[in-house]
Amino acid sequence: MNPDLSPLADALREADADGYLLDASSEESDQLYLSGFDAPDPFVTLYTPDGTHLLVSGLEYGRATEESSADSVARLSEYGYQERVAEYGRTEGTHRVVAAFLDDRGVASVAAPERFPLGTADDLREQGVAVEVLDEDVVTEIRAVKTDEEIDHVHAAQRANEAAMRAAEDLLEAATVEDGVLYHDGEELTSERVKEEIEVTLLRHGCALDETIVAYGADAAGPHNRGSGPLRADETIVIDIFPRDKATKYHGDMTRTFVKGEANEEIRRRYDDTYDAFEAALDAVEPGATGKEVHDAVCDLYEDRGYDTLRSDPSAETGFIHSTGHGIGLDVHEQPSVSPDGGELKPGHVVTIEPGLYDPDVGGIRIEDLVVVTEDGYENLTNYPIRLELE
Repeated sequence: MNPDLSPLADALREADADGYLLDASSEESDQLYLSGFDAPDPFVTLYTPDGTHLLVSGLEYGRATEESSADSVARLSEYGYQERVAEYGRTEGTHRVVAAFLDDRGVASVAAPERFPLGTADDLREQGVAVEVLDEDVVTEIRAVKTDEEIDHVHAAQRANEAAMRAAEDLLEAATVEDGVLYHDGEELTSERVKEEIEVTLLRHGCALDETIVAYGADAAGPHNRGSGPLRADETIVIDIFPRDKATKYHGDMTRTFVKGEANEEIRRRYDDTYDAFEAALDAVEPGATGKEVHDAVCDLYEDRGYDTLRSDPSAETGFIHSTGHGIGLDVHEQPSVSPDGGELKPGHVVTIEPGLYDPDVGGIRIEDLVVVTEDGYENLTNYPIRLELE
């Protein structure tokens, strides 16, 4: 993947630190990114301007040697792990091993992220290693600018996402309506049943997710309400899918809003206004623009058409009550932000554009695509139709 880590080297110089240290499993995205190694248990990654070095258990040594992007991989046993644990206990013994690993590489001071384990930091300091928390989350900022390979990974996850959305839409379209309730194969069609179809489809495309959103009516008026129970006709159904590719660990993200049957005039008006807000946001996306400017374009349109936004009323409970978007990659929510405090957008930033309107009396409406900022604008990584009514 070969990301540009020079900002991290610059941050170490400014902090007068010899290296940057992580102690976490690969579930921590910065750890996965910096080490290139996927492991369920915590391990140590040391970055210095001269290279990246891992300290892992004997169990993971062979795999780390073959699969990681590190310049070197060491075993715990090389630093007397069993003897130190026998003498000091597992926790302190492990930390003494880490201190010896650092000393072996001439590292007397390290910088660490804000969420670095406190116990590790305290024990390293007792062993004479200086540990300083960086003011800025440098690796997260580096991760925000995607390489071409990373963009391909996100695009692949989004293609799986599109297949899952198609499966959900087909299920809704095939449903019949009895007394206002949707039925499929003689049973009530529930939010849970649609989620199951989404998850099965994603698995077939090499992706998975812990949860998704299929919310209708008043439930859909809560932007993160996951939804439950039987689905009904003539009401908005918000489907928001954000899968993770099981191989690459990169995410996709997409939202569509459907009405099975006929949308009333108010739903249709709000949907059209949201689509216009979506287009206004896309028109504002370009390198050098800020996430704030993109967000303001959405707020301008909504406010001009009479809706509350959090910009016009920070206590608003209906209308446009969230930010316009967020970065996506190894985390489903990461930098950059497309929000009131969103900074400059740069080529390689991958962001969601997802304006929406919410009112329990009407339902929720949200449209979301995933785009990458390019040298002269943006490329939409989503290839899925936007439509409201399903027959």
